[in-house]
Amino acid sequence: MKTPDILPHETGKEYALRVLKENIISFELPPGSQISENELSSALSLSRTPIREALAELAKVKLIEIFPQKRTSISLIDYDLVEEASFMRYTMESAVIERVCLQWTEQDLIRLEENIALQKVYFQHGLKDRLFEKDNEFHRAFFEMTHNLEIFQLMQNLEIHFDRVRNLYVSNIQGLGIIEEHEAILQGIKNRDTAYTKEQLQAHLTRYRVDASVIRNQFPQYFRSDCTP
Repeated sequence: MKTPDILPHETGKEYALRVLKENIISFELPPGSQISENELSSALSLSRTPIREALAELAKVKLIEIFPQKRTSISLIDYDLVEEASFMRYTMESAVIERVCLQWTEQDLIRLEENIALQKVYFQHGLKDRLFEKDNEFHRAFFEMTHNLEIFQLMQNLEIHFDRVRNLYVSNIQGLGIIEEHEAILQGIKNRDTAYTKEQLQAHLTRYRVDASVIRNQFPQYFRSDCTP
């Protein structure tokens, strides 16, 4: 498990949540793996109280399963929750990107172009984790440009269900395809064509469905067997 340094403004619970989320999304803590309060407390140099609080919050959004006196484990991927998160993401982001199309500045375009350029570099060098980070930053930028970052932050807990599948897709299926889709979205923004841009966004955010069977066949141990993509 990766354990980055605690940030100056973070409480123990916030730090534990951030580390757990990052490791769940990156599959450092893969679906089905067991975790313990004692081990997390030692790894993060925190008392058990903030660890327990972070785990309780993740349990509320079904990212971990807690079996009292038995075990605590990372939840298997549930496609019903992935679909719910995907719907929420598109609903919110399509409204935001419509505003981006109408009010972008030259500096906004430069920011998005630089992001895509870095995506290409990371893809060429096989830096899949960095590519996924830039993918997230590309979408986060839309919320920042329209002063809706708080909305983006509020989506993050449920979003992890979606992000786990996206990470598998980016890392193992179509990294280059993701970049091409970002370029299409950016072209729509440049043209101030809201209908085209939203169409490209929807195709991009639902792309994981196309190769769902490939992903599940490659990583069957990560998914609930009773859910159909």
